[in-house]
Order: sequence, then C-alpha cells, then structure tokens
Amino acid sequence: MRREMGLLLHYFPLVLLSLLVASALSLNEEAFVGVNIGTDVSDMPSPSKVVALLKAQQIRHVRLFDADQAMLLALANTGIRVTVSVPNDQLLGIGQSNSTAANWVSRNILTHFPATNITAIAIGSEVLTTLPNAAPVLVSAMRFIYSALVAANLDSKIKVSTPHSSSIVLDSFPPSQAFFNRSLDPVMVPLLKFLQSTGSYLMLNVYPYYDYMKSNGVIPLDYALFRPLPPNKEAVDANTLLHYTNVFDAVVDAAYFSMSYLNFTNIPIIVTESGWPSKGDSSEPDASLDNANTYNSNLIRHVLNNTGTPKHPGIAIRTYIYELYNEDLRPGSISEKNWGLFDSSGMPVYTMHLTGSGTVLANDTTNQTYCVAKENAEKKMVQAALDWACGPGKVDCTPLLQGNPCYEPNTVIAHASYAFDAYYRKMGMADGTCDFNGVATVSTTDPSNGSCIYPGSGGRNGTFTNNSSHAPSSDSTASGCHSQYSHDVRTFLSSLIVGLVLCSLHCSLLVT
Repeated sequence: MRREMGLLLHYFPLVLLSLLVASALSLNEEAFVGVNIGTDVSDMPSPSKVVALLKAQQIRHVRLFDADQAMLLALANTGIRVTVSVPNDQLLGIGQSNSTAANWVSRNILTHFPATNITAIAIGSEVLTTLPNAAPVLVSAMRFIYSALVAANLDSKIKVSTPHSSSIVLDSFPPSQAFFNRSLDPVMVPLLKFLQSTGSYLMLNVYPYYDYMKSNGVIPLDYALFRPLPPNKEAVDANTLLHYTNVFDAVVDAAYFSMSYLNFTNIPIIVTESGWPSKGDSSEPDASLDNANTYNSNLIRHVLNNTGTPKHPGIAIRTYIYELYNEDLRPGSISEKNWGLFDSSGMPVYTMHLTGSGTVLANDTTNQTYCVAKENAEKKMVQAALDWACGPGKVDCTPLLQGNPCYEPNTVIAHASYAFDAYYRKMGMADGTCDFNGVATVSTTDPSNGSCIYPGSGGRNGTFTNNSSHAPSSDSTASGCHSQYSHDVRTFLSSLIVGLVLCSLHCSLLVT
C-alpha cells in the first residue's frame, strides 16, 4: 500500500508508564488464531458442514462478514466464539437511527445469545478507506449498537469495534514515526475514545503480502513471510532501537505508535484479517502454495507462542486468518479468489506445517511437508549443501547411489532435494533446518517420483528409514566430509573440490 510521508514522531514513555500500559493491554488477553468465513463461493457448504469443518480443525474463533441467521443457529451450543458484522450496506441506516440499531441487535444478537457464543460485533469493514461517505456516521453506529447492548445488559460480554485497513497508518517505518492519516482525526479521535471507554480493542487488517507487492523490491520476501533473518538483515527502528524480523509486527507496532501519538496508550489491537494468497496471475508470482503455507504456518506459530511485538513483547496479538474457504465468486484478480485454507469440499488447499504450534487447524500432517532445493538456486551452492547433508549432516544418501531408487533423475537439484528432505525430517522439521544457506525451501508438493519415495512421504516403499545407524560416523567418513554418492565426472570433480574445502574448514574447527 502506498505510504505517505509526514512529520516525525519520537515518543519515549517512562518506564513506569510502559509497565502500566503493558499491564492494561495484557489484562484478560489470551492468544488465539481464528478464521474469517466468507461466502462468495459457488458451491458454499451448508452451515452444518461449515461448523463440522471448524470442529474437525479445532477452530474456536470465527468472524462472520454478516449475521447470517442459519450460520448463527448452526454455531449454537458449540462454544465457538463468534464475531458478527454489520455489513457496510447497513451502516448508514444504523448510524442515523438509534431504533434501527436496537432492532438490529434484537434480531441478530438477542435471538441467538447465549446459545451462540457471540463475543464481538464488527461495525462495517474498512469503512474509512472503502466507504468514506459513511465515515461521519461510523462512530454513531458503534455508539447506537453499544447502547442496545447496554439495554440488554450484554455490554460486558460483547465488544463493539470496527476493522480498519492498515493503510490508515502513514509513515509506517520506522514504527515509532507512524501516525494515522490526519484527515481521519475527526473520526479516529472519538472512535478511540469510544474503544477506550468501553474496554474494546482496535481492529486492524494486516496484509504483508500487499506491503511486499507494492514495495517494488524494498521489502524482502523472507521478511514478509516470517522466515528467520540474520541479525544484520533485521530492520531496526533508529528511534527506539527495536529490531523487527517481520512485516506483521512492524505494522502492528506502527498502529500502536499511531495511537500513542493521539495519547491513547491502553487500547489493545486485534488483527481481524491476515493471510497470503495461494495462487495468482502472471503479475503475482509470489502468490503461491508454498508462500501461503509458509506465511500462515509461521503466523499461527508466532501468535500462539505469545511472542508479541517488539513494542509489546509477550502481549497476545489475537489474529483471524483470511480466510476459511477460497471464494471463487469474488471479483478481481486470481489472487482475490485464492486466500482460503480449504476448498468448498473441505479439502485443505495446502497442508500447513505447524509442529509445536498447538492443536488449531488440525490439517497439519507433518509427513506431508517437504524440504526441497530451489530450482533457480546456484548449482554450486546446491552441490556444496548436498555434500554437507551427506557428510557432516549425517543423512543416509544411499538411495542416491547409482542403481538405487533415487539415483534418477541424476541431477544435483533432484539429489539435493532428497538429501535436504531427509535432513529436515531427521531434525524434526524445526525452524531453520530447511534453509541450507538459502538454496532450500519448504514445499507442500510431494517430490517423490517413480520408485523414489521421499522421507516426508513416510517411507511407503521402505526406501527411507530415519535411523541414525545409516548416518555416516566421524570414524568412517574422515570427520564427516566424505560424500557417499557420485554424479558424472564434472559433478564429481566439483563435489570433490567443495568437499575438500568444507572438510578443511570443519576439521580446523575441530582442532581449535
């Protein structure tokens, strides 16, 4: 999104104030990952099937873009926490009439609560940026809906807020300089006062995909995808010296600093939308299955680990993934139709790798993720990484020997992919174990072919056994630097040279 430049803000809270703010933000907060449920689907499943999928995937928080009666009935007595929405096309009527708001609450909330566990009402969606003519009545609509909840004695159980596009934040990096678009102050100031007085939260839609796409190469893909970065590549806020390892945290903190600029320091943020498209047209090459998998898997881990942000470490960033289903009826580019985790039949679009992230989204079958060599990686670097995997990495590369199941195709990419996946599997698919100096990537596409079954496929034909007895020992491999397989003469020579260099480095380290 286009970021406008503005005046700099340098805000240094006192230590005591920081502690008080952290305490206020963390009060009664618990981390969760929910999903948005859009319905622009040509073969939309019935509400009962939607709820069955939510239960199967252990999804306990959902956001609806309306207050569909059938969906709310299906969610009754499930315990699933539900955020319902006032659609944008109903906003003007509700914002101009207290009685209209009361009727909406009576019809859509009181008839379902408490059987359906409604916990929040989202008033419109990105109103300030997509429906500016309704901006003058936005806060009135929020107040009228809240007043109806007060009358029903539900104001302490159901929060009222409105989702914002992150584009309302200007000059967003470094985050300490960020501020809300000043033309929005007549709405933002009373809106924030309302959130503060009612104990609600700022709803923010955070899309690192769009930030990355529109940065023209300024934002690295790894930074957008939560991939580990070396310390020298982390973004540092020069004003606060806070280190940012991903776009998501930077955007959230920019919103926190923007609120601070207007003297609101105790309003928590909930991310109502975030995700990554799994498919795009020719102008969107990074809308891919692997990138969507990587982003959403890393996002879920990041949220559920209670990592927080650099400004507010350890404070939960409750987040809803956009979205449950691919919406094939949505207008626009191909990517607009492909943000879903599942297709309309309930089959996962990709299988997320969520080891260590808890039980949410149980489509995690870690045997269906693979570590493979990047097709466009420099062959010499791939060869060096392959030598390391089969040497110091102690991967059993026997299947790659001539005459064995994985010798063909006899290319460095194919052989490296097998060895990388074996190492990745051996290390429990831990973060950072599928990198190999940047020449490897995690994929959800099974690279097995013919008789060569990759370790991630579960060793269906016995070609792989995750057994350390097959790994070369330091006694038998001259400190682990000896390769167990051969290619053609040119590949062998380059392998030998790289192997000797690696061996020299490795052995010198052992001596020291």
